Amino acid sequence: MCHVIVTCRSMLWTLLSIVVAFAELIAFMSPDWLLGFPRSDSSVSRAGVDSRDYRPSLGLYSRCLCRGPRGRGEGRGTEVASGFWQAAMLFLAAGTLVLGCVACISIFSLCFQSILKKSIFNICGLLQAIAGLLLMVGLMLYPAGWGSEKVISYCGPEALPFRPAQCSLGWAFYAAIGGTLATFLCAVLSAQAEIATSSDKVQEGKSLICLL
Repeated sequence: MCHVIVTCRSMLWTLLSIVVAFAELIAFMSPDWLLGFPRSDSSVSRAGVDSRDYRPSLGLYSRCLCRGPRGRGEGRGTEVASGFWQAAMLFLAAGTLVLGCVACISIFSLCFQSILKKSIFNICGLLQAIAGLLLMVGLMLYPAGWGSEKVISYCGPEALPFRPAQCSLGWAFYAAIGGTLATFLCAVLSAQAEIATSSDKVQEGKSLICLL
């Protein structure tokens, strides 16, 4: 028999787990990790807009048009600015994948509190802690790639690893940091959700249990 157990702590953990997974996914796919220095653009100038407001942005990866030997477009692909960014993408993608799996499992935690006689909250909390470590390593590797040729073209010749020169960090980088911190918070909340759902009031045998 399925017992639907809803407590403030378990519901908070479930909602935050889902939000964190979506935040990391959106940040990973966003092109606004690094904002280049202001530059002029002919199309923008013709439109009557101040060219100083135009700032190119650079994400972890960029889509490009692959060209053949005669300069004709043959298809679309992705381009990564440096090897450090490739490593950062690997860790960030792994962490985001784990968070996505935990977010899906957290929905079923309202009805099932154990997997193979192990607490679902403890398992998910451990996975979230591992995901947080993966995300943290990825975020630490990201600034090491600021010395690549593509970043220099966006940020100026003074750009070096851990020194973005004329560039500034975009919202996606800060969103990834916030999501990483929230991931560790979820790992802590999972223990509280386990305590709340294993209290004596839960063992009364009702099909729907709501606790504050």
